[in-house]
Amino acid sequence: MSDNCCGDKDHQHPDHSKLIPNLNRASGQLEGIRKMIDERRYCPDIMTQLRATRAALKAIEANILESHLSGCLTGALAEGDEATRDQKMAEIKDIFKRYDD
Repeated sequence: MSDNCCGDKDHQHPDHSKLIPNLNRASGQLEGIRKMIDERRYCPDIMTQLRATRAALKAIEANILESHLSGCLTGALAEGDEATRDQKMAEIKDIFKRYDD
């Protein structure tokens, strides 16, 4: 991945620092799952916590994707030439190809 999402060398990436508490919460959930496994807790309880952690991470991912689409991508498409637009569309397609659910 490029350090510069928009093709503009002066472009600043969005500030995602507001998501740090969400990441900390997900990290805490993972630690809780590790403890549950160490304690040999009931499998469905562990799976419930895994699902909750996964949902938390998906929400963070969705927030960052939305930011990219509304800021970085929109700006690049509006200001870029046809080659830049094609590259940005290929980038987004590649991101979605990596989604497995």
